[in-house]
Amino acid sequence: MSTVLVVEDSRTQRQMICDLLADNAFATIDAGDGREALSKAHYAHPDIVILDIIIPQLNGYEVCRQLKADPRTKDIPVIMCSSKSLNSDHYWGLKNGADAYISKPFQPQELIETVKSLLRKQTA
Repeated sequence: MSTVLVVEDSRTQRQMICDLLADNAFATIDAGDGREALSKAHYAHPDIVILDIIIPQLNGYEVCRQLKADPRTKDIPVIMCSSKSLNSDHYWGLKNGADAYISKPFQPQELIETVKSLLRKQTA
């Protein structure tokens, strides 16, 4: 079973994403801010990270840059999942190291398929 770290400051959205992932046979851990996300990524070494951009402490761009710069976490796929939905937002998400970008609101199947696709690439 793959483990997903869900980083989202909204408790409601975080729980919704975790429930969706659990319903699709993924284990989840969660974080509500950037510092907690980095700590849990280093401690739990999840298989993939779903990361909001607008979060307390360190924003999602900074968290992503730090994950990708660290040899211990650089290979963990990161999905940016944010209400920031302009083309420039997608560009900056990918420029900062994200492997995929999903705009909120998203279709549940879009998130699940993106997670599965990145995990397949990682094991290939």
